[in-house]
Amino acid sequence: MKRIVASLLLILVSAGCEIIRKSPKTALTSGFYKQKSGDRKQIVYTDIEDENVVVYDTYTQNNKTFADTIQAPRVFRPETGETGSPVSFNKHSFDVDFLTMPLKYRPAVNGVPQQLNTNLNGALYLGYRTDKFSLRYLKSPLNVAERAINHYGFSLGGFTGLGNTAMNPTTTNNTLSTEYDGIVWIKGISGIIAINNFTLGISLGFDHLLDKNHRVWIYEGKPWLGLAFGLNLN
Repeated sequence: MKRIVASLLLILVSAGCEIIRKSPKTALTSGFYKQKSGDRKQIVYTDIEDENVVVYDTYTQNNKTFADTIQAPRVFRPETGETGSPVSFNKHSFDVDFLTMPLKYRPAVNGVPQQLNTNLNGALYLGYRTDKFSLRYLKSPLNVAERAINHYGFSLGGFTGLGNTAMNPTTTNNTLSTEYDGIVWIKGISGIIAINNFTLGISLGFDHLLDKNHRVWIYEGKPWLGLAFGLNLN
């Protein structure tokens, strides 16, 4: 059972890593963003040119958004020196991740104390994501201005996948006399926070055993809290 689940996780992780290398969401790239100017929020287009960031205003035509190349863009470059305050760019998108919950907290049930489980599991996550990029230029000890970008992200959504669990007399109210690793269907919701390259999530989930012993498994459909780590797939 463990080999089957481990093989599925390896395939999903490998695919996820390949896609992540091509389109990281933690990087400020050329594209449309929301920018706050005073009390007004507007859609802008950023064009990344080496160390320069060129920001264009936009206009809408036939329900499509275009960069306004007639008006002079705002150009942020090292030559401008240290900026007084960061310039922020926000982006909203749908999020597709591969999640794994290496640590699950299960509350006490049927006389069995609360537990921390470390079973294998993997899930497909779908959510709505907000990314914020804070741009400024800082002077180095060599008195050269260098671009500095901080990234903050938050995503909330649901997940579904597979995992394994220990089946034994303790987890079945002494109904089973044998022990084996059961396959479970996991589902729930997760909140994911990203700060630059650091990503961490908290999950609320439910497990359903995929064999005939689901009626006697004490954790069938019971909630758990998990520590989640993810790989972005889009």
